Amino acid sequence: MDPTQYRENRLKCLATEKTEGKNPYPHKFVVSLSINEYIDKYGGMGNGEHLEDVSVSLAGRIMQKRSSGAKLVFYDLHDDGSKVQVMADARNSDMDEAEFSKFHSNVKRGDIVGITGFPGKSKRGELSIFPKTFKLLSHCLLMMPKQKSAAAADNANLKKQVWTPGSPRNPETYILKDQETRYRLRHLDLMLNNEVREIFKTRCEIIWYIRRFLKDLRFLEVETPMMNMIAGGAAARPFVTHHNELNMRLSMRIAPELNLKKLIVGGLSRVYEIGKQFYEGIDLTHNPEFTTCEFYMAYADYNDLMEITEQMLSGMVKELTNGSYKIKYHANGIDKDPIEIDFTPPFRRIDMIEELEKMAGLSIPKDISSEEANKYLKDACLKFDIKCRPPETTARLLDKLVGHFLEETCVNPVFIINHPEIMSPLAKWHRSKPGLTERFELFINKFEVCNAYTELNDPVVQRQRFAEQLKDRQSGDDEAMALDETFCTALEYGLPPPPTGGWGLGIDRLTMLLTDSQNIKEVILFPAMKPQE
Repeated sequence: MDPTQYRENRLKCLATEKTEGKNPYPHKFVVSLSINEYIDKYGGMGNGEHLEDVSVSLAGRIMQKRSSGAKLVFYDLHDDGSKVQVMADARNSDMDEAEFSKFHSNVKRGDIVGITGFPGKSKRGELSIFPKTFKLLSHCLLMMPKQKSAAAADNANLKKQVWTPGSPRNPETYILKDQETRYRLRHLDLMLNNEVREIFKTRCEIIWYIRRFLKDLRFLEVETPMMNMIAGGAAARPFVTHHNELNMRLSMRIAPELNLKKLIVGGLSRVYEIGKQFYEGIDLTHNPEFTTCEFYMAYADYNDLMEITEQMLSGMVKELTNGSYKIKYHANGIDKDPIEIDFTPPFRRIDMIEELEKMAGLSIPKDISSEEANKYLKDACLKFDIKCRPPETTARLLDKLVGHFLEETCVNPVFIINHPEIMSPLAKWHRSKPGLTERFELFINKFEVCNAYTELNDPVVQRQRFAEQLKDRQSGDDEAMALDETFCTALEYGLPPPPTGGWGLGIDRLTMLLTDSQNIKEVILFPAMKPQE
């Protein structure tokens, strides 16, 4: 049938009901059990057993309809990832046979219905509900994409998911396959592809776990502004907006770091925030708005934070996978064999400069901030055919070399530690290695997932670091940090020493790993999309 004609026919039916004085969109239907609860309560019944003296009310969306004559209609009723069969028999209905036949001829796939009836199992052992009353609650006016078979919709058993976190997914089983349609019409994607629902349930589980973990460590969850005069706390290009009432230019935040550290100065010794950050960039692992968790902990250094990170992530994986530290991930696409990623603690630690020199056969000048070091790294990139877009600052060159040589070795979780000061303007200098900082980045499957460091608490040095960043901005690096005078002033009141530890985790990338997703759009309900032509 022509989809346009289908919609027109359904609209005409609705109009007819309204002219007859009927309300096709009831205000209320009382549900006594969810489908999940129904399965739990009555799933143990014997084959062919019926409980005709029990009355249950269920609601959900019709995803399959199969007629067996005018007096018997079978439906698959879905809700929240679970399914139950509906056996609509005219003999059990509160309608006479003519009404029954007319009513069910108008029930279409995609309609949301409310059913009151008794539980039972078919002779083949399929849990069902046998309706006495059957109400249309909300009409699906658009033609639903077709499934290959009822078996494809059934997913074997929707109560017990085929896919669980940490195991490979199979998008080939999706009813709706076109990615562009799936991301733009997420409501349809969730309706038709049950594994997609599980991805976002897992995302929620990840966030819930982080909140529980940090609560147990006595952290307070806080909120900080998303619009600021200066977008500080990370190296990135921010989005700029304008406040008409105040006639102010504002930047969408790229990190909550500076505001959170002000709270540490104020005496809130353990704070965290889970929320959105915004900056330019879109590809398989970047979305212009994304979710992070950042926490700041007084009297902790980067060694403490590495231990906390190991405990958090290994415990999270073990909980999500029901007891394993290992997950399967399709690093090279679903048509390749998945790799195994092992979160068993402790995680490997590698010193950035030492390991880079060893793997690349380099001898980087000790004064990394010198012109000599910059020229040496330019030559190294040229030698290994590593491209670095202008401006070729020492920090950018080092980042490219580390990406080429070190990050490629980080499949299981690895801490790359002790970054140079020129790459880490907010991190405290290393206590025993001049020119370096007490910082780490956690890489898993070759991508950065976590970034943390012992926080710089000397306001004089912080201003110097910002000044050095300003030079990079003037040379064309639009991702270099700007000077935030209000933050430097806050530091002058004293950031708690022994040092404060600061930590940030990308929720989206971690969710990608734990749901076997190769595109960040798979784990964001409404990802950024180019306008349709």
